[in-house]
Amino acid sequence: MKQESLFEEKNDTRPLADRMRPETLDEYVGQKQLVDKGNILWKMIENDQLTSMIFWGPPGVGKTTLARIIANHTRSYFVDFSAVTSGIKEIKDVMKASDERRILGQRTILFVDEIHRFNKAQQDAFLPYVEKGSIILIGATTENPSFEINSALLSRCRVFVLHSLEKEDLEDLIERALKCEKGFGSLKISISKEDISAIAQFSGGDARFCLNTLEMVVYNSPNDLEGIHVSKDILKQCLQKRSLLYDKKGEEHYNIISALHKSVRNSDVQASIYWLARMLEAGEDPLYVARRLVRMASEDIGMADSRALEIAVSAYQAAHYLGMPECNVHLTHAVVYLALAPKSNALEVAYNKAKEDALKTLDLPVPLHIRNASTKLMKDLGYNQGYEYSHDYPYHMTDMKCLPDELLNKEYYIPGNQGSEVKVQKRLEQIKAIKAQVARSRRK
Repeated sequence: MKQESLFEEKNDTRPLADRMRPETLDEYVGQKQLVDKGNILWKMIENDQLTSMIFWGPPGVGKTTLARIIANHTRSYFVDFSAVTSGIKEIKDVMKASDERRILGQRTILFVDEIHRFNKAQQDAFLPYVEKGSIILIGATTENPSFEINSALLSRCRVFVLHSLEKEDLEDLIERALKCEKGFGSLKISISKEDISAIAQFSGGDARFCLNTLEMVVYNSPNDLEGIHVSKDILKQCLQKRSLLYDKKGEEHYNIISALHKSVRNSDVQASIYWLARMLEAGEDPLYVARRLVRMASEDIGMADSRALEIAVSAYQAAHYLGMPECNVHLTHAVVYLALAPKSNALEVAYNKAKEDALKTLDLPVPLHIRNASTKLMKDLGYNQGYEYSHDYPYHMTDMKCLPDELLNKEYYIPGNQGSEVKVQKRLEQIKAIKAQVARSRRK
């Protein structure tokens, strides 16, 4: 006799995450800093005093859901608009319909998912309708609005930051899905608290991913007349490596390379290795990381340990030669060396000082005595006249001036007191003393 599937009674074939989408603020999970009673967004919704707004946060934290709840609660006409599939023509059609509804006394909430994907012209098309109140624009984005939203449009919107959900929020969401009729409430599912916690932890603050994972676990678990039994083996198979939240051209890319750079600068070896792994395992180009390490070697270490630059360049060459995954250990080698090395930003400070003077004095001529005299005319004009060839003198140096007169005695590079720069400082003092001695001997 054929056993009847426990899933046959379910008529709603939508994904669990869609079925479980909250319809009221009471059902909404997370973002307590915004939607808990008395907080700013709660007040705006309750008092029906809405303004155009941008929801900024990672995937699966409730941006679309919150927009739908707002529309339902405020009795507004809701238009769901995708920046992926829509262009200027669709925008104009929607705006025209919104104008007509406004004349009839109905407000339109236009929700634009992934609004950062619209170009400047498309974003500008919303401006007149936002200004005259034809629409209340609610945009959702995973990218930093400061970089991705036109300043004119951004100035007319209130930005709300949505955070990744807490593990406890996701556990609550799983429990609700297991009991709720919209979820798996009609099924008898045997799953331990430990397994629920594992799914929540694995989901990384993403409610959609959490429910999709739960659905996969339930549908792939063995079932019999007593119900569905979630086993450790099934859980292990379903909880495979998930894609990391990382966009090689987006804000997270810059956030993580910044975290790596600042960890190296602060000599935090463990954090440096972690952020390196975050980048590489998310698919970052190893040569990009290697180039940044080469920069760090001189910007943050410099003469305090010149070996750092050699190590970083060698790591770049190894990464170019081997590629991923083999080059991960070479980049780790460089990151650890740079993190352990004594630190000095004296080279960067020196260049920036010189740059400031250079930009102010672009018209200062090169002193005649250190110009090359490659023609007779140049010699007649005094080029190279009075030049002193250093190797002809004791200590292989003279007190010859190499800066323009207006910049004489300027000091750009001032060594720190870390690592090899202690020796560098002594050498600079030695050079200064020798030049002073040469100058005294000239005056005699």
